[in-house]
Amino acid sequence: MITVKFENKVKMPRLGLGVWQCGEKTEDAVKYALQAGYRLIDTAAEYGNEKAVGKAIRESGISREKIFITTKLWNSDIRKGRAKEAFFDSFKRLQTDYIDMYLIHWPAEGFQKAWQDMTEIYHEGWVRAIGVSNFQIHHAKELENASDVIPFVNQIESHPYFNNQELIDYCLEHKIEVTAYSPLGSNENGLLEDPILMRIARKYGKTVAQVILRWNLQRGITSIPKSVNKKRIEENINIFDFELSSGDMNKIFALNKNERVSADPDNFNF
Repeated sequence: MITVKFENKVKMPRLGLGVWQCGEKTEDAVKYALQAGYRLIDTAAEYGNEKAVGKAIRESGISREKIFITTKLWNSDIRKGRAKEAFFDSFKRLQTDYIDMYLIHWPAEGFQKAWQDMTEIYHEGWVRAIGVSNFQIHHAKELENASDVIPFVNQIESHPYFNNQELIDYCLEHKIEVTAYSPLGSNENGLLEDPILMRIARKYGKTVAQVILRWNLQRGITSIPKSVNKKRIEENINIFDFELSSGDMNKIFALNKNERVSADPDNFNF
Protein backbone atom coordinates (compact mmCIF):
# COMPACT_ATOMS: atom_id res chain seq x y z
CA MET A 1 0.00 0.00 0.00
CA ILE A 2 1.35 3.40 -1.01
CA THR A 3 1.29 5.98 1.78
CA VAL A 4 1.70 9.73 2.17
CA LYS A 5 3.89 11.06 4.98
CA PHE A 6 2.72 14.16 6.82
CA GLU A 7 5.13 16.76 8.14
CA ASN A 8 4.87 15.17 11.60
CA LYS A 9 6.07 11.86 10.07
CA VAL A 10 2.69 10.14 10.44
CA LYS A 11 1.87 8.02 7.37
CA MET A 12 -1.59 7.66 5.83
CA PRO A 13 -2.50 5.07 3.18
CA ARG A 14 -3.41 6.43 -0.26
CA LEU A 15 -6.48 4.19 -0.48
CA GLY A 16 -9.09 3.44 2.16
CA LEU A 17 -12.62 2.23 2.74
CA GLY A 18 -15.35 4.77 3.38
CA VAL A 19 -18.26 3.49 5.46
CA TRP A 20 -20.92 6.17 4.94
CA GLN A 21 -24.39 4.57 4.78
CA CYS A 22 -22.97 1.08 5.34
CA GLY A 23 -25.41 0.56 8.22
CA GLU A 24 -25.59 -2.95 9.63
CA LYS A 25 -23.17 -4.15 6.94
CA THR A 26 -20.35 -1.96 8.30
CA GLU A 27 -18.63 -4.64 10.35
CA ASP A 28 -18.46 -7.12 7.48
CA ALA A 29 -17.35 -4.44 5.01
CA VAL A 30 -14.46 -3.40 7.28
CA LYS A 31 -13.42 -7.03 7.74
CA TYR A 32 -13.52 -7.63 3.97
CA ALA A 33 -11.38 -4.52 3.44
CA LEU A 34 -8.79 -5.42 6.04
CA GLN A 35 -8.54 -8.95 4.65
CA ALA A 36 -8.01 -7.49 1.17
CA GLY A 37 -5.16 -5.27 2.35
CA TYR A 38 -6.81 -1.95 3.15
CA ARG A 39 -5.31 -0.16 6.13
CA LEU A 40 -7.34 3.08 6.14
CA ILE A 41 -10.92 3.07 7.42
CA ASP A 42 -12.90 6.31 7.21
CA THR A 43 -15.92 6.75 9.48
CA ALA A 44 -17.69 9.63 11.27
CA ALA A 45 -19.86 10.25 14.30
CA GLU A 46 -22.76 11.11 11.97
CA TYR A 47 -22.52 7.72 10.22
CA GLY A 48 -23.60 5.95 13.39
CA ASN A 49 -21.20 3.05 12.86
CA GLU A 50 -18.06 3.88 14.85
CA LYS A 51 -18.76 0.99 17.24
CA ALA A 52 -18.97 -1.46 14.34
CA VAL A 53 -15.73 -0.11 12.85
CA GLY A 54 -13.92 -0.48 16.15
CA LYS A 55 -15.24 -4.00 16.67
CA ALA A 56 -14.21 -5.13 13.18
CA ILE A 57 -10.71 -3.74 13.67
CA ARG A 58 -10.28 -5.41 17.07
CA GLU A 59 -11.46 -8.75 15.69
CA SER A 60 -9.37 -8.55 12.52
CA GLY A 61 -6.20 -9.95 14.07
CA ILE A 62 -4.24 -7.03 12.59
CA SER A 63 -2.22 -4.97 15.04
CA ARG A 64 -3.72 -1.57 15.75
CA GLU A 65 -0.64 0.41 14.71
CA LYS A 66 -0.96 -0.96 11.16
CA ILE A 67 -4.47 0.50 10.73
CA PHE A 68 -5.29 4.17 10.15
CA ILE A 69 -8.66 5.28 11.57
CA THR A 70 -10.29 8.54 10.51
CA THR A 71 -13.43 9.90 12.14
CA LYS A 72 -15.15 13.27 12.14
CA LEU A 73 -16.72 16.01 14.25
CA TRP A 74 -20.37 16.57 13.34
CA ASN A 75 -22.00 19.94 12.67
CA SER A 76 -24.29 20.04 15.70
CA ASP A 77 -21.30 19.52 17.98
CA ILE A 78 -19.39 22.27 16.16
CA ARG A 79 -22.28 24.68 16.66
CA LYS A 80 -22.61 23.74 20.34
CA GLY A 81 -18.89 24.23 20.95
CA ARG A 82 -18.38 20.67 22.14
CA ALA A 83 -15.55 19.52 19.91
CA LYS A 84 -13.58 17.98 22.76
CA GLU A 85 -16.59 16.16 24.22
CA ALA A 86 -17.56 14.85 20.77
CA PHE A 87 -14.03 13.62 20.15
CA PHE A 88 -14.02 11.55 23.33
CA ASP A 89 -17.50 10.24 22.52
CA SER A 90 -16.07 8.91 19.23
CA PHE A 91 -13.01 7.66 21.09
CA LYS A 92 -15.21 5.60 23.42
CA ARG A 93 -17.34 4.19 20.60
CA LEU A 94 -14.27 3.12 18.63
CA GLN A 95 -12.70 1.60 21.78
CA THR A 96 -9.17 2.33 20.64
CA ASP A 97 -6.10 3.73 22.37
CA TYR A 98 -5.84 6.62 19.92
CA ILE A 99 -7.39 7.99 16.74
CA ASP A 100 -5.21 8.57 13.70
CA MET A 101 -7.14 11.42 12.06
CA TYR A 102 -9.94 13.65 13.34
CA LEU A 103 -11.69 15.94 10.86
CA ILE A 104 -14.15 18.82 11.04
CA HIS A 105 -16.90 17.26 8.93
CA TRP A 106 -18.35 20.47 7.43
CA PRO A 107 -17.51 24.19 7.88
CA ALA A 108 -20.45 24.74 10.22
CA GLU A 109 -20.73 27.90 12.28
CA GLY A 110 -18.12 27.81 15.02
CA PHE A 111 -15.54 25.78 13.09
CA GLN A 112 -12.75 28.20 14.04
CA LYS A 113 -13.24 27.49 17.76
CA ALA A 114 -13.60 23.77 17.01
CA TRP A 115 -10.23 23.87 15.27
CA GLN A 116 -8.61 25.44 18.31
CA ASP A 117 -10.08 22.73 20.54
CA MET A 118 -8.92 20.01 18.14
CA THR A 119 -5.44 21.51 18.15
CA GLU A 120 -5.35 21.06 21.93
CA ILE A 121 -6.44 17.43 21.59
CA TYR A 122 -3.70 16.92 19.00
CA HIS A 123 -1.00 18.46 21.20
CA GLU A 124 -2.17 16.26 24.10
CA GLY A 125 -1.50 13.18 21.96
CA TRP A 126 -5.00 11.73 21.72
CA VAL A 127 -4.99 12.00 17.94
CA ARG A 128 -2.06 11.67 15.55
CA ALA A 129 -3.28 14.22 13.00
CA ILE A 130 -6.19 16.62 12.53
CA GLY A 131 -7.83 18.02 9.46
CA VAL A 132 -10.97 19.27 7.79
CA SER A 133 -13.58 18.11 5.32
CA ASN A 134 -15.61 20.03 2.76
CA PHE A 135 -13.52 23.17 3.27
CA GLN A 136 -13.34 25.61 0.39
CA ILE A 137 -10.29 27.84 -0.06
CA HIS A 138 -11.83 30.70 1.92
CA HIS A 139 -12.65 28.34 4.81
CA ALA A 140 -9.08 27.05 4.87
CA LYS A 141 -7.74 30.59 4.93
CA GLU A 142 -9.77 31.30 8.06
CA LEU A 143 -7.78 28.66 9.92
CA GLU A 144 -4.39 30.18 9.11
CA ASN A 145 -4.42 32.30 12.26
CA ALA A 146 -6.75 30.13 14.35
CA SER A 147 -3.98 27.95 15.81
CA ASP A 148 -0.39 26.85 15.33
CA VAL A 149 -1.47 23.78 13.32
CA ILE A 150 -2.59 23.76 9.69
CA PRO A 151 -4.88 20.94 8.58
CA PHE A 152 -3.01 17.81 7.58
CA VAL A 153 -5.89 16.81 5.28
CA ASN A 154 -8.87 18.30 3.51
CA GLN A 155 -11.40 15.60 2.60
CA ILE A 156 -13.50 16.80 -0.33
CA GLU A 157 -15.77 15.59 -3.09
CA SER A 158 -13.75 14.78 -6.20
CA HIS A 159 -14.43 12.52 -9.17
CA PRO A 160 -14.07 12.83 -12.97
CA TYR A 161 -17.37 14.75 -13.33
CA PHE A 162 -16.36 17.13 -10.51
CA ASN A 163 -12.60 17.04 -10.29
CA ASN A 164 -12.38 20.05 -7.93
CA GLN A 165 -8.85 20.62 -9.20
CA GLU A 166 -8.55 24.30 -8.23
CA LEU A 167 -9.18 23.43 -4.59
CA ILE A 168 -6.85 20.42 -4.78
CA ASP A 169 -4.08 22.58 -6.24
CA TYR A 170 -4.52 25.14 -3.45
CA CYS A 171 -4.36 22.45 -0.76
CA LEU A 172 -1.29 20.75 -2.14
CA GLU A 173 0.47 24.09 -2.56
CA HIS A 174 -0.19 24.78 1.12
CA LYS A 175 0.96 21.34 2.26
CA ILE A 176 -2.57 20.11 2.97
CA GLU A 177 -3.07 16.57 1.70
CA VAL A 178 -6.33 15.78 -0.09
CA THR A 179 -8.68 12.84 0.35
CA ALA A 180 -11.42 12.34 -2.24
CA TYR A 181 -14.81 11.11 -1.08
CA SER A 182 -17.38 9.88 -3.60
CA PRO A 183 -14.46 9.21 -5.98
CA LEU A 184 -16.69 6.95 -8.07
CA GLY A 185 -19.55 9.43 -8.29
CA SER A 186 -23.00 8.10 -7.45
CA ASN A 187 -25.60 5.74 -8.84
CA GLU A 188 -27.46 8.79 -10.15
CA ASN A 189 -24.73 10.46 -12.21
CA GLY A 190 -23.78 7.38 -14.26
CA LEU A 191 -20.04 7.92 -13.96
CA LEU A 192 -19.21 4.22 -13.96
CA GLU A 193 -21.02 3.85 -17.32
CA ASP A 194 -19.21 6.73 -19.00
CA PRO A 195 -18.16 5.51 -22.48
CA ILE A 196 -14.75 7.19 -22.41
CA LEU A 197 -13.94 5.66 -19.04
CA MET A 198 -15.18 2.31 -20.25
CA ARG A 199 -12.84 2.45 -23.28
CA ILE A 200 -9.89 3.36 -21.07
CA ALA A 201 -10.76 0.53 -18.68
CA ARG A 202 -10.85 -2.01 -21.52
CA LYS A 203 -7.45 -0.78 -22.73
CA TYR A 204 -5.83 -1.62 -19.38
CA GLY A 205 -7.92 -4.69 -18.59
CA LYS A 206 -9.34 -2.96 -15.52
CA THR A 207 -12.73 -1.85 -14.22
CA VAL A 208 -13.86 1.76 -14.57
CA ALA A 209 -13.64 2.07 -10.79
CA GLN A 210 -10.02 0.90 -10.84
CA VAL A 211 -9.17 3.42 -13.55
CA ILE A 212 -10.71 6.30 -11.56
CA LEU A 213 -8.93 5.30 -8.36
CA ARG A 214 -5.65 5.02 -10.27
CA TRP A 215 -6.28 8.50 -11.73
CA ASN A 216 -6.59 9.87 -8.22
CA LEU A 217 -3.44 8.08 -7.12
CA GLN A 218 -1.47 9.54 -10.02
CA ARG A 219 -2.69 13.07 -9.34
CA GLY A 220 -1.42 12.79 -5.80
CA ILE A 221 -4.57 12.36 -3.71
CA THR A 222 -6.10 9.67 -1.51
CA SER A 223 -9.40 7.91 -2.28
CA ILE A 224 -11.94 6.38 0.11
CA PRO A 225 -14.49 4.53 -2.06
CA LYS A 226 -17.46 3.17 -0.17
CA SER A 227 -18.70 -0.38 -0.72
CA VAL A 228 -20.18 -3.25 1.26
CA ASN A 229 -19.70 -5.71 -1.62
CA LYS A 230 -16.76 -8.05 -0.99
CA LYS A 231 -15.90 -8.44 -4.68
CA ARG A 232 -15.92 -4.68 -5.32
CA ILE A 233 -13.90 -3.99 -2.18
CA GLU A 234 -11.29 -6.46 -3.42
CA GLU A 235 -11.36 -5.00 -6.94
CA ASN A 236 -10.96 -1.42 -5.75
CA ILE A 237 -7.63 -2.07 -4.06
CA ASN A 238 -6.18 -3.71 -7.18
CA ILE A 239 -4.80 -0.47 -8.64
CA PHE A 240 -1.08 -0.71 -7.93
CA ASP A 241 -0.06 -2.89 -10.88
CA PHE A 242 -0.68 -0.48 -13.78
CA GLU A 243 -0.17 3.15 -14.72
CA LEU A 244 -2.34 5.44 -16.82
CA SER A 245 -0.66 7.25 -19.69
CA SER A 246 -0.57 11.05 -19.62
CA GLY A 247 -2.97 11.02 -22.55
CA ASP A 248 -5.50 8.92 -20.66
CA MET A 249 -5.05 11.07 -17.54
CA ASN A 250 -5.93 14.12 -19.64
CA LYS A 251 -8.96 12.39 -21.17
CA ILE A 252 -10.28 11.80 -17.64
CA PHE A 253 -9.60 15.40 -16.64
CA ALA A 254 -11.55 16.51 -19.73
CA LEU A 255 -14.69 14.76 -18.42
CA ASN A 256 -15.15 17.45 -15.77
CA LYS A 257 -18.67 18.95 -15.69
CA ASN A 258 -18.43 20.72 -12.32
CA GLU A 259 -21.37 18.57 -11.19
CA ARG A 260 -21.47 17.64 -7.51
CA VAL A 261 -23.20 14.58 -6.08
CA SER A 262 -22.95 15.90 -2.51
CA ALA A 263 -23.91 19.19 -0.88
CA ASP A 264 -22.22 22.50 -1.64
CA PRO A 265 -19.96 23.47 1.31
CA ASP A 266 -21.00 27.10 0.79
CA ASN A 267 -24.71 26.27 0.90
CA PHE A 268 -25.72 23.39 3.19
CA ASN A 269 -28.56 23.26 5.70
CA PHE A 270 -27.71 20.42 8.06
